[in-house]
Amino acid sequence: MSRSNDAGHFFQTSSALATTERKDAKAKNKHGNPIRLPSKILAVVHGGNEGAVYIAEAAGDVRRVVLETSEMKRIAPPAPAPLTSLTVSAATGTLYAGCWDKHIYNTSVDRRNPSATNIPKLVNGHTDFVKCLLATTLSGHPILLSGSADAQIIVWDLATGKPLHKLKGHTKAVQDLAIDPLSLPEGSAEPAESFVLFTASSDREIRQWHISLASAYEVSESLDKPILAHETSVYRLRFDSDGDLWTASADKTAKHLVRSRDWEADTVLQHPDFVRDVVFAEQAGLVVTACRDEEVRVWDASSGDLVCVYSGHFEEVTGLVLVGGGKRVVSVSIDCTVRQWSLEKGEMARYIEEARKEAEDGSVAGQDGAEEGKSSMLTAEEEAELAELLEED
Repeated sequence: MSRSNDAGHFFQTSSALATTERKDAKAKNKHGNPIRLPSKILAVVHGGNEGAVYIAEAAGDVRRVVLETSEMKRIAPPAPAPLTSLTVSAATGTLYAGCWDKHIYNTSVDRRNPSATNIPKLVNGHTDFVKCLLATTLSGHPILLSGSADAQIIVWDLATGKPLHKLKGHTKAVQDLAIDPLSLPEGSAEPAESFVLFTASSDREIRQWHISLASAYEVSESLDKPILAHETSVYRLRFDSDGDLWTASADKTAKHLVRSRDWEADTVLQHPDFVRDVVFAEQAGLVVTACRDEEVRVWDASSGDLVCVYSGHFEEVTGLVLVGGGKRVVSVSIDCTVRQWSLEKGEMARYIEEARKEAEDGSVAGQDGAEEGKSSMLTAEEEAELAELLEED
């Protein structure tokens, strides 16, 4: 029996039809110089230099995308399931990708590094979706940290491919990992022998862990009293240079948590839907957020005032990365596009004026003839599972 993923072959409400028509129209816009890929984009990281990014796709591919030329290259054989997270180990010249199938895949991205030619596989790890990854070093030794929907955090020895430590404390999926910069040696050329890891989860808790090669454990302060800054899932943790935290949450806010005030929020950025990502452009004094409502928002970090709303994506925005020395931000979405937005005042002002004129004309933003987004490569069942994964764990 044949199957169809075409929404037009199924009963739809008037509201669903209106949403489909709106997205079909918006898909034609050229805002942010869209680079179109074959499937939904679930994660993005720097691509080895300021002119490129690595992206993870729902179709299981990892690609390197050159932003200026739109050139893209698949850098590894496709995984058998959607890839949810990426990180690059500078120590080994290796890119790691977390997957729905519970595995972590790796591929060399630095052929000049001899150690990148013989990369051990990471085995005997998680029992559910891998949600987040972070590569770093301890005592000069390359390690990888991974978080999963199984609520575990694993510290991996990248030289052997074996787990060093398995940490349990969260009760739901681990969504993000961030190293406390104030736990690292300040102004020292010596490698860190330990650090404090902050973790975010769907259980809304932010927890802290002491990590070294010899041991790993939850710090007593976190064990007794985890940080509870949000009402529900916390998706992203970003430290600033002062060691304070910017967070993104499914409670429709991004927050600035101040360390000296016991992680009290002094800035709360309200959104109409889940906030998927947040980045802090420190030199510009701006915060950028990615929202499930398809928009990329730019805020004044000091006042919390909204500076600019970049409208171009026509599906949920899933990730952000700063490029160009913090003068631009790259956004990715399940609409299968990579887009770039300026964080310079003059460019933002020009975009706001163009958007105003388009609204006055009653036209769809940028509706001047780009090809429509390509259809998903997932089955109907996988589409439903992806939607559930993006909603909640």
